[in-house]
Amino acid sequence: MTTCTPSDDRRNIIYSLDSIELSNDSEFIEAVQGFFVDSDSLELNSLQQDGANAIVDLALDYEINGSCDDLDLLAHVIGRLSDIQVRDYALGSHNDENLSTYLAMWHNLTIIAPRHYIAPVACLFASLAYENGDSELALKAIERALTDDPSYSLGILLRRVFKAGWPPRSFSAMRAELHPKIVATIFQS
Repeated sequence: MTTCTPSDDRRNIIYSLDSIELSNDSEFIEAVQGFFVDSDSLELNSLQQDGANAIVDLALDYEINGSCDDLDLLAHVIGRLSDIQVRDYALGSHNDENLSTYLAMWHNLTIIAPRHYIAPVACLFASLAYENGDSELALKAIERALTDDPSYSLGILLRRVFKAGWPPRSFSAMRAELHPKIVATIFQS
């Protein structure tokens, strides 16, 4: 099986969402846990800003190199996605021009995320797959998210939306409307 890279011909891609060895590596798990965001933290807004900035850094790595070999940065993003605001920032951080780059990035993070950290990343991957017109892959990613956390609210919501057949382009419109509000919340003065 091959995985998606931005230059792959979509017709020849078989996506695997199974975890790879790194997701079980104790040092990597510890690094991810070190970036977990406690919603009761006195530094919550600072941690959210840090998470949003880490997403930008990771996306830049993917834009330039097509991948990221910096395990600390990968752990940083996965851990910070434990925060809903950071996850919602990530939902709106792509555009039509870089969708394939973000699709590859969220796919890679889905397969390397340790248990209990998969749901946010798999939901991000699912939303982009759906927006890209691949509802079958989107549902597969949602099932991966809900296997990790059956009560993950975004996963439950997205599964309903996908099964109801919402137009994929509606995600672009929703992203354009909501992302500036998320940015304002995270980067408040």
